[in-house]
Amino acid sequence: MHLLQSEGLTRPTDARAGRRRKLLEALAELRCDAALVTHLANIRYLSGFTGSNGILLLSGRSATLFTDPRYDIQAHEECDCRVRIVRGSTWEGVWKHLAGRRLRVAMEADRVSHDVWMETARRLGREARLVASRGLVERLRRLKSPEEVEAIRASARVCGQAFLETARTLRPEMTERDAAAELDYRMRRLGADGPAFETIVAAGARAALPHARPGPERLGRGPVLIDMGANVGGWMSDMTRMVCLGRPAREFVRLFTAVREAQATALESVRAGVPARRVDAVARRTLKQRGLDRFFTHSTGHGVGLEIHEMPRLGAKSDDVLEASMVVTVEPGVYLAGTAGVRIEDTVLVTESGAEILTPVDKDLLVLSS
Repeated sequence: MHLLQSEGLTRPTDARAGRRRKLLEALAELRCDAALVTHLANIRYLSGFTGSNGILLLSGRSATLFTDPRYDIQAHEECDCRVRIVRGSTWEGVWKHLAGRRLRVAMEADRVSHDVWMETARRLGREARLVASRGLVERLRRLKSPEEVEAIRASARVCGQAFLETARTLRPEMTERDAAAELDYRMRRLGADGPAFETIVAAGARAALPHARPGPERLGRGPVLIDMGANVGGWMSDMTRMVCLGRPAREFVRLFTAVREAQATALESVRAGVPARRVDAVARRTLKQRGLDRFFTHSTGHGVGLEIHEMPRLGAKSDDVLEASMVVTVEPGVYLAGTAGVRIEDTVLVTESGAEILTPVDKDLLVLSS
């Protein structure tokens, strides 16, 4: 059953014109006349274009997408802005278009090479000015509209259903790679465009690798960490659950209980107005009470949206403050080299009063008879 079709879900039609207006307001604060947007997720956010090659020029007069002939039909179908098809270098088309104009142009300095930056400055000429901008569109993307939240919620439902369907099929003789492939297959069958990232299935001691890649190792009897997310219409979800094939060892139960408690206390601290670093601190403090904080080796969470990692960052050095309508992950973990690893993760919506969990799967350790 196709989950999206079965629930009558309509893919969100983004209010792109409103997003572009907000970006123009941000440009005005920089005293810029136009912006060159090169990061593909930002281009999609502002124009709807989903291709692999594009540059968006935004000014108060118009929005123009420059791309190559491969995307002629697609760009005209997807975009609600002007489309210019460039034969040869896409940048060459942009440079020719801007040549001789007296403009202050903002460009994503952290998204282009030094060579492209220098050539753009040269081709704009002395009458123009190139201004470095970093995170301008990404800051707009932090706050999700109700339609965007519903899109992420749909992604989380697909992710959760695929997990539940696949969990019933897991056997000790299966490999990590086969289990990951089954998860990806079921997400697609339920309506996903694909996984949000490379699905992680890590059995036994390999779960101590936070970014383990599924390999030929068999699941065996014991704990398995599954970290997965769905890409539904370009919107991502992220969830980690623990499964155990057979009866879990007492030490593993101790670790799992500690991480479960750390995630619960961290979730309780999530609400609008809370510094992101506080959520991280709460999770670490809970693990410290169990003597496990030194085995928590990554930040507690990150934003989720059109990309699997977005602003804000829920880490010890983060300067972000949570705001209502942000969507973030909360994912403490404990990793004991050569022994075991445990992580529990949810995608959540930040509200004025707390955190609304979007990933709909129970977090108890799922014990399967082996």
